[in-house]
Amino acid sequence: MASVAISRRNHLLSSLLRCRTLYSRRTITTGRPTFAASISTSPADTETPVSRTKILETFREEFEIGSRIITLETGKIARFANGAVVLGMDDTNVLSTVCSAKGDGVRDFLPLTVDYQEKQFAQGVIPGTYMRREGAPKERELLCGRLIDRPIRPLFPAGFYHEVQVMASVLSSDGKQDPDVMAANATSAALMLSDIPWDGPIGMIRVGRIDGHLVVNPSMDELKLSDLNLVYACTRDKTMMIDVQAHEISEKDLEAAFRFAHPEAVKFIEPQLKLAAKAGKQKKEYTLSLVSDRTMDKIRNLTEKPIEAIFTDPSYGKFERGEALDKIGQDVKGILEEEGDEESLKGLSKTVDTVRKQVVRRRIINEGFRLDGRRLDEVRPLYCEAGNLPGLHGSALFSRGDTQVLCTVTLGAPGDAQRLDSIVGPPTKRFMLHYSFPPYCINEVGKRTGLNRREVGHGTLAEKALLAVLPRELDFPYTVRINSEVMGSDGSTSMATVCGGSMALMDAGIPLKDHVAGLSVGLVTEVDPSTGNVDQYRILTDILGLEDHLGDMDFKIAGTRNGITAIQLDIKPAGIPLDIICESLEPAYQGRLQILERMEQEINSARTQDGRNSPRLVTLKYSNDDLRRLIGPLGALKTKIEEETGARMSVSDGTLTIVAKNQSVMEKVQEKVDLIIGRAIEVGGVYKGIVTSIKEYGAFVEFNGGQHGLLHVSELSHEPVSRISDVISVGQQLSLMCIGQDLRGNIKLSLKATLPQKTKKSDMVDGSLNVLKPKPDSYTPEQEDQNSAVKDLQDDKDTSTKSNPSYSSMAPIVIRSAVECDEEEKSAGLGSNLKPKRALKPKSSQKLKTLKTQSGSDSGSTASKKARIAKPYLLTEKRNHGDNDTSSDEDKNEVKVEHKNAVLDYLKDQECEVTGPMDAKKLKLGMKVTAKILQVRARGLVLDLGGGINGMYKFESDGGKEEFEVGNEVHVQCTSFTSKGIPVMSIIQDD
Repeated sequence: MASVAISRRNHLLSSLLRCRTLYSRRTITTGRPTFAASISTSPADTETPVSRTKILETFREEFEIGSRIITLETGKIARFANGAVVLGMDDTNVLSTVCSAKGDGVRDFLPLTVDYQEKQFAQGVIPGTYMRREGAPKERELLCGRLIDRPIRPLFPAGFYHEVQVMASVLSSDGKQDPDVMAANATSAALMLSDIPWDGPIGMIRVGRIDGHLVVNPSMDELKLSDLNLVYACTRDKTMMIDVQAHEISEKDLEAAFRFAHPEAVKFIEPQLKLAAKAGKQKKEYTLSLVSDRTMDKIRNLTEKPIEAIFTDPSYGKFERGEALDKIGQDVKGILEEEGDEESLKGLSKTVDTVRKQVVRRRIINEGFRLDGRRLDEVRPLYCEAGNLPGLHGSALFSRGDTQVLCTVTLGAPGDAQRLDSIVGPPTKRFMLHYSFPPYCINEVGKRTGLNRREVGHGTLAEKALLAVLPRELDFPYTVRINSEVMGSDGSTSMATVCGGSMALMDAGIPLKDHVAGLSVGLVTEVDPSTGNVDQYRILTDILGLEDHLGDMDFKIAGTRNGITAIQLDIKPAGIPLDIICESLEPAYQGRLQILERMEQEINSARTQDGRNSPRLVTLKYSNDDLRRLIGPLGALKTKIEEETGARMSVSDGTLTIVAKNQSVMEKVQEKVDLIIGRAIEVGGVYKGIVTSIKEYGAFVEFNGGQHGLLHVSELSHEPVSRISDVISVGQQLSLMCIGQDLRGNIKLSLKATLPQKTKKSDMVDGSLNVLKPKPDSYTPEQEDQNSAVKDLQDDKDTSTKSNPSYSSMAPIVIRSAVECDEEEKSAGLGSNLKPKRALKPKSSQKLKTLKTQSGSDSGSTASKKARIAKPYLLTEKRNHGDNDTSSDEDKNEVKVEHKNAVLDYLKDQECEVTGPMDAKKLKLGMKVTAKILQVRARGLVLDLGGGINGMYKFESDGGKEEFEVGNEVHVQCTSFTSKGIPVMSIIQDD
């Protein structure tokens, strides 16, 4: 006792000393500034206490799979969880925790919840939301949660109905590995460490195929090159779950991939067992909700015969059969209430369901008969209809038995693609399939909520199946959305969505590689209780909803005639042998062919949209500067157009995509876009324009995105116009046709070319006179070079002017009368002492398209002469008459002669004779006519070509006028036209 007292006294003294040390660290002062008191302490008393170091006992397992080092670690973090494991691969780490509720809930199912979360801190990013926090679970998180749930749920013992929650979180990600498979293996290890009863562990592996070689644990970059994305989960000897996305892989190759993946997945099992042996907890004894043998025998005797009578009658439909089975349950409940058997009443529903399951399975195993009387490999009756909603981009209705799905397709611009915030994978998704399972499809009452795990999973499976046959993004850049509305459910609505979605895509005009169909294969087994091995089994093709509920497997397989595109395997027992799963591929293929044949009878190729009421989508190419003008400040101009028209526009690098409800809306949007940006101007093209100003000779019009053109008074109407303001006004919008450019480069527009022309018996064309009038005494042809060649003329019937045949058939060059020839000579100074006027130079930005002459550096050589006359040119084309031309007059005359000969050779291909009366429309380049000499002038002749049309001929020498007399007839050929449309002729020498 004395020693105890001494130790207590020493402990008290040490405590007082520590308190003294603490108080001595502050100086005590009084209110007076001259006095201060302090307590001095020794250096030993001022030492800072050091806290003890906590040691975390961690356990770690490290192993290698597919050339990658994988670690399992527990004990460092989440130590209060029932089970917690961190799985690492490279720089990616995933934490999975498992917890179980403490109380025993009264229920008849396993409330297992799996939550998977990818927070943005795992990749060093702050969320872009308004609150800068992660919101509701995304689609990918729901899908990864399902991927973890499906293989672990069947391994919980029967009757274990305690609430279990699994939470998997990505701690860090390098973007190279998809964390979903890592989270599943970490969850398996956490369940092994916990005290929750579970018949694991499992192993999950991802397998790809690149250039025909199978790859274990492929990276995200390798998956882009792979035509197979297989996720395989198993125990040591049985398969638990399969998920496949492929590009038409054959059944044989897929079976080889399954058998390759199984031993690789088993490699995850042994490290989990070692870790559980080091750090695992003793499994807790939980109360299992099991039905006693007495209750089972009693209820079986009451319900077995009536249930068997219902299931052997194939005339029952889904709801009729359900109502009959419910009536049996109600009758048994009444009997048990009369007897006061409370124990049997508690497990009545579960026991009746067990009896149903035994009756159906025994009949299928022993007799090979199904609920609706079909054979084991028979597909239910099919109904297909494509385009049942013509007002949509695409639609289809697909029915298989009582299962019915309505699929619609909506096309959008590339900018409508879904933006993804996943830590791995692409940032956007251009193909979306949204699956909806409303309550009315099973005649129930319910309310619509947010994202549903089941709906997301079924829609993603159908999306994977159809993605393999879509055209490449370069060939079809549009965003595609499929809506699948389940109209009636009796088994495998996700595979019905695949069939309906394939037909709807073709109805929308999307060029699919091939049709995709899918169905579900079921399995009924009989297991030896002593060994757990399967003694007998039956594979069912196209299972009903009740066969799915009472069977062992739901094996959904979708693909084309050439191979499989998607697979999802869900099972109820604790594993199925891989041999049975591989055997199920063949009946699935045979059933798929039956469905594909019926779908191809309905629609077998992409449909063209001809109706004006059907939605429209177009992609246009513009420069980025033009697109910036279209968008406007802060997108205001683009938004205004979308609000006014109801269309949607998407702008990307150099492209503009417009989505409109129908053709009229599309035309309205394109008209507004053309007014802002404009398009390439073509002669004969019709454009919308606004009158900006009116002059005495015509009006100026702004059109095609800010360009200006001249609407001459002569082009206003087919009738004479005295005042321009009587026809048009400033601000008026007009539809005008481009008819060319003048010498100054101004764009010439015509209103009358877009108007219907009244039929008249007249030979007048473009204002040319049809009557010969008194002529001046003298005539001198214009002194511009007449050796201009002629470029190739287009056909009068241009495709861009087919809307107005009267205008499009008009000659592209204006032909003048004799009086206009004289006026042209006066204006040009011909026959006088005035110097010739130089042709006006066109604007550099809007030059007419002409054929350029070639010029060499050596003007005196023969090669340079040939180069100059290699191609003909127009009189309106700028010629090289610079002062630097040092060629002699003899060389120039030689070039002129050679050029004229080249022009005549060129026109041999254009030669034709005039048949019938001559008019302006018939006269073309190379045409030969017999002309009459009207006047003989100093340097040329004025010729009467007939039909009131006059032409000119230039003498080759000054003494040529003595050879001709007025009234003589000469045989001439049209070689060119002047800028005013006067035909220039050459005399043909008779043999």
